[in-house]
Amino acid sequence: MAEPDDVFPDSLDARLDLVDARPRFDESGLVSSRYNLRLNPGECALIECRDMGQAALFADMCVGLVPLDDGHVRCMGLDWADLDERRANALRGRIGRVVMTGGWVDLYGTHMNILWPQLHHTRTPIARLQAEAVHLAVRLGLPGLPVVPPGRLSTMDRQRAACVRAMLGEPALLLLEHPMEGASAGLMNAFLSLVTDLRDRGCAVVWLAPDEAGWGRYVSNATVRLRLYDDGLFSMRGS
Repeated sequence: MAEPDDVFPDSLDARLDLVDARPRFDESGLVSSRYNLRLNPGECALIECRDMGQAALFADMCVGLVPLDDGHVRCMGLDWADLDERRANALRGRIGRVVMTGGWVDLYGTHMNILWPQLHHTRTPIARLQAEAVHLAVRLGLPGLPVVPPGRLSTMDRQRAACVRAMLGEPALLLLEHPMEGASAGLMNAFLSLVTDLRDRGCAVVWLAPDEAGWGRYVSNATVRLRLYDDGLFSMRGS
């Protein structure tokens, strides 16, 4: 597999840049409106979306999985439409994502579910990935990497594991689909600390939630606050 930094060097390009991006409705499920959003290194967009299914489709568009009729979606200065499969996979190795559906394969242990995205998209040694994953897991309140299948974990521990998987590999872009639903104050604090650490290292964050409660006290740390409607992205008054 391609190591991301071997395919393209890190840069000061926008981590995410949607320029009049108009998804192809019949292949995506998103209304064919124009979407615009630019996030530079370290910036954070909090996006309110009542329909988290629609939020997931929007995240799909950000990672190049939704065909466009017009416009551009770029990550780290690279347009998804211009990338072959090898380079697209390498670029996705720089993106962490917490998905509402979980995305777990219950035939395997949670530890392998956590490591697989980085093992697939990069050539990072497994020992290094394991050490980093254990460090993240402990910070989020787990005793280490869970080895039981995801279905045998509590809902809260699956949330923790999903965050470890998304934050592994020091992503340049983090896409979060309501990651802290029902989280305790302790877990929320640990999560916010990790998000801040990643932003300090240049990671941009897109955090989607159905309402303001989903972000807790992090609302004041946002670069921009938006609402996702059927007809596009709109700034929230006062943001």
